Amino acid sequence: MIGRALLAWLVILVAGNVNGLVRAVFLRPLLGTPWTLVTSGLLLIAIVLVVTWVFVRRVPMPPRTALGVGALWLVLTLAFELGFGRLVSHRSWEEIVAAYRFTDGNLWPVVLGVVLFAPWAASLLQAR
Repeated sequence: MIGRALLAWLVILVAGNVNGLVRAVFLRPLLGTPWTLVTSGLLLIAIVLVVTWVFVRRVPMPPRTALGVGALWLVLTLAFELGFGRLVSHRSWEEIVAAYRFTDGNLWPVVLGVVLFAPWAASLLQAR
């Protein structure tokens, strides 16, 4: 199950990066920063929910296990964001921390909550 959970997270990671590219290249010039961040955030939330739903349907699990999967995904996401931000993009800590604030329509903190709780919620819905 861990292997499939990691694969699902990798799908979310790739889709999230494509979302970021679409945001930077297409949405920002059309919509401006606040609407771009809202649109991109909602799109990423939808991506996480769809990938999670497919994953939990293929790998049924009790809610407690699913919450552990969500916690794993959250830790991996934060590690990727912080590592990529500092080591690859050479962003300052101030720039990185700014992404965790609700400013200019930024929904990143909500996305992280969805990453954490989506597997748990999907497992509860699957159990019905």
